[in-house]
Amino acid sequence: MSAAGEGGGPLPLEARLQAAGLPPLPRSAWLEIDLAALAANVATVRSLLRPGVRLAAVVKADAYGHGLVPVARAFAAAGVDCLCVATLDEALAVADAAPGVTVLALFQPPVDGMCEAAARGIEVTLSGEGTVPEIGRLGLRADRPLRVHVEIDTGLQRAGVAPGRAGRVASALLATPGVELVGAWSHLASAHDAAVSAEQASRFREACRSVEASGARVLRHVCATGGIFAATAPQLDMVRVGLALYGLLPDAFPAAPAARPAAARLRPAMSLRARPLRVANVQPGEGVGYGARWRADRPSSVATLPVGYGDGWAYASAGRTSALVRGRRVPLVGSVAMDAVAADVTDVPGVGLGDEFVLLGEQQGERIAAVDLARERATIPYEIVTAMARRLPRVYDADGDVLSVRTLSGESRATRARGQ
Repeated sequence: MSAAGEGGGPLPLEARLQAAGLPPLPRSAWLEIDLAALAANVATVRSLLRPGVRLAAVVKADAYGHGLVPVARAFAAAGVDCLCVATLDEALAVADAAPGVTVLALFQPPVDGMCEAAARGIEVTLSGEGTVPEIGRLGLRADRPLRVHVEIDTGLQRAGVAPGRAGRVASALLATPGVELVGAWSHLASAHDAAVSAEQASRFREACRSVEASGARVLRHVCATGGIFAATAPQLDMVRVGLALYGLLPDAFPAAPAARPAAARLRPAMSLRARPLRVANVQPGEGVGYGARWRADRPSSVATLPVGYGDGWAYASAGRTSALVRGRRVPLVGSVAMDAVAADVTDVPGVGLGDEFVLLGEQQGERIAAVDLARERATIPYEIVTAMARRLPRVYDADGDVLSVRTLSGESRATRARGQ
């Protein structure tokens, strides 16, 4: 959502940046991230949780392309109980951005990094039994213990200890100086499949019983976005939610009847926007782009948009996607270059350099959704958003106010509020 300008239309980004005391963007293509949508999605997911169940927000992969540090801060402000990442360097950045919120690395870090994790209070995953002796040789301190969650492989076959070995691993960890066993988790392989998920949940519960028989009392978590919205797995003590918190669900996902109203309330937080570098006339028979893969079959007007495969706009999407301008859908034509793609705007007269194009998101009631792009590219919505390159500026706003901007040079925060 953008602040309203004269006539009720949205203010141009340049005016909103100026109103916030922020400099112009370094390029005319950008992502807008709606922080209010993120907060609303947290509330929506919480509405599906049983009382007392903790909510962990997954912010790995640059917060699914939305921007690690600003999004971690936004989720922390929205009251999540934990922030989950994949890697240790992600965990360190999140710990700096959101002090006081538990940070959990879901992929086991190198043993050499576990001392730093312990010193910073970052919780880590143990995915293999053979790592326990290596941890024991680190000489960890009892006053700054390494807080560990054991990953149980209940059927995904990606990582984790076998359910039948969970009790033995727990006992070994409890006997290791400077280690505190705090959690056990697993991940569903087919969250939409109730039978498969129930079997995994049964294996996980059995493994947790053996862990607790060793004397540990652990935080149990197996449910993620799919398990919550399909209601195929128990919520237990904590859920780890990624995609839904960004306002997205997998394509054709079978939400349980009780979860469908919440699914409908999810608000996509990301949009991709650009202003053209050039709008030019193209004569019939003339080709556009590398290889002239598209040729005009009539007198045409073509806009060059500064978004390409170097920004995550897939080369393979050539000829299959579109953009919005003035609320109308226009085809993207020709090859996708590293830094540019062309839009045929012949049927939208008067388009110029000041027009804003939307390649992902909404404009004047029309929408291009991540799931639409995923279908066109034969992929999944997760990849659409996480593929957005770091060089694309991220503009963070809420209720029309620009709050901060992240570019390759770093993050700049607004120095003025609306109306000042």
